[in-house]
Amino acid sequence: MSTGPFRVIAADHTGMTVSNLERSLAFWRDVLGFELSHTAHQTGEMASEITGVEGAEIKLAVVKAPGGHKIELLEYLAPLERKWNADLRPCDVGFVHVALIVDDLGAILSAINASGWKAAGKPQTLRSGPNAGKRVVYV
Repeated sequence: MSTGPFRVIAADHTGMTVSNLERSLAFWRDVLGFELSHTAHQTGEMASEITGVEGAEIKLAVVKAPGGHKIELLEYLAPLERKWNADLRPCDVGFVHVALIVDDLGAILSAINASGWKAAGKPQTLRSGPNAGKRVVYV
């Protein structure tokens, strides 16, 4: 809890920079069933000022999970010079994960595999802690 002159009210969304907005949107919306909230195209001074990236041009889509959390998918069209690491592992700096609660882990993993994506690991059951008994896997 903040003891300063402000307080955080809530977390609004999680943003992820992606290499292909359409492909990423298809995964989150069509495979996982998230609802498309909105799309936008940002460019010019406003985009640069918000992001701190000179010359930024961004296509974005926001999808909403059941329960309300939003995921913002951002594809930068500019600047052209960007760092690229498509093979980040969970142990690599910059790797991000979003934890989802699902009713049938096997069924969602089958749907993910059918869409061309795959799990990074193998499902495991947590043995201790506040989530003991839950089955988890990184996708």
